[in-house]
Amino acid sequence: MADESSASFPGPRADIGVTGLAVMGRNLARNFARNGHVTALYNRTQSRVDELIEQFGDEGDFVPSTDLKSFVASLKRPRRIMIMVKAGKATDAVIDELVPLLEEGDIVIDGGNAHFDDTRRREQALKAKGLHFVGTGVSGGEEGALNGPSIMPGGSKESYEALGPILESIAVAVDGTPCCTYVGPDGAGHFVKMVHNGIEYADMQLIAEAYELLRQGLGKTPAELADVFRTWNEGDLESFLIEITARVLDKTHPGADGSPVPLVDLIVDAAEQKGTGRWTVQTALELGVPTTGIAEAVFARSLSGSVDQRKAVQAAGTLVGPTGGSLAGAEAEGFVDAVRDALYASKVVAYAQGFDMIQAGSDQYGWDVDKGAMATIWRGGCIIRAQFLNRIKEAYDKDAHLASLLLDEYFAAAVGNAQDSWRRVVATAVRLGIPVPGFSSALSYYDGLRRERLGAALVQGQRDLFGAHTYGRVDKPGTFHTLWSGDGSEERQDAH
Repeated sequence: MADESSASFPGPRADIGVTGLAVMGRNLARNFARNGHVTALYNRTQSRVDELIEQFGDEGDFVPSTDLKSFVASLKRPRRIMIMVKAGKATDAVIDELVPLLEEGDIVIDGGNAHFDDTRRREQALKAKGLHFVGTGVSGGEEGALNGPSIMPGGSKESYEALGPILESIAVAVDGTPCCTYVGPDGAGHFVKMVHNGIEYADMQLIAEAYELLRQGLGKTPAELADVFRTWNEGDLESFLIEITARVLDKTHPGADGSPVPLVDLIVDAAEQKGTGRWTVQTALELGVPTTGIAEAVFARSLSGSVDQRKAVQAAGTLVGPTGGSLAGAEAEGFVDAVRDALYASKVVAYAQGFDMIQAGSDQYGWDVDKGAMATIWRGGCIIRAQFLNRIKEAYDKDAHLASLLLDEYFAAAVGNAQDSWRRVVATAVRLGIPVPGFSSALSYYDGLRRERLGAALVQGQRDLFGAHTYGRVDKPGTFHTLWSGDGSEERQDAH
């Protein structure tokens, strides 16, 4: 498949190549070079290659190219090429250009936020041509890409043998272990990255609810809340997101009169989203996994973005809320600690649901994903890195087939001990009219999971009445249907 014109290139010497040199691609290329890998560079817009060499060329050994053929020819076999372009059609376009220039055994890596179904399709198409396609989740933003991200590569085990050591060398390490490991075949890497992003949505929503509860419920200022989150970051809640929450709440800008105004009060309260959260919820629905925390986080962003509708409702003034908007006296006593407990318990539920989804995807597609290994590589570099991921790793190390993270001895005790505070916080929010979809859905999930009997028995009875959908019974085996429009007798439907 290699183009003969590449033969004029002075010789392959690059260990890995990066095409697509926007911020993430540029920083990953610099990371490769900083870690001793000769790095080939190509970008459709040549100025990005030139700028990288001009500004950062002294950070390592770069091989810039002005055309794709020279770029491919500069790489050692098996060629390892990382694509860092916009997900979707742009990725397909780059692949279509690359494939005719490659040879059997070469490795194409997609480091963007691709949908895992696209990755599965591409992996099959390239496999038919004798090429390896590695869908790779990369988390940590532009800083992580430069200084050490968490990396989630899928694809064939053979490709990881050739690619893994390079990726592990640029990933951040925690306790000497790189935050990079082989995830599983075809789309497994991008699937796990999608779930990671879904958990990220839930985590951020829960933190925002904690902020709103303390801001509105106790009347605390952003500066005071920055101190609260800094304190929380010294305990079980220690995480990157809690850390940056304190930084955001501390930030001020000059107001109209020149006096400092909290930045959070100047930011439009409409949260944007790029789609990975929606993908997670859509896929969870298809797999039948109740990722309620992630779903509520996605819907909360959608509601916040419905600016015109919200303005119309507020202008109309017809939707009334409760009178009195804050806590005082005995009601306020210990409320900060209660919110902290509710936040921790709700985060545990969100992560438990995310790991349930990873298991469901692994079962559906035959990936054999190691959930403990995913907790291990999420401990550093990525956005959801948190101290309690060590606890999650320990839970799956003890029982790789744990039915729910909530059944682990540590987490069962932690959530159980927090439940009185959790219930107090949700009840208080309802009474004050403060929306807490993340906290309340997490608590409802917890209560639903622990109940011996659910109202679903009635739902199944209704389904049988209007649609003859049948039902099972607790007292005997089989599938049954009641003749609701007949004499009311029951028939067994699975009898032969």
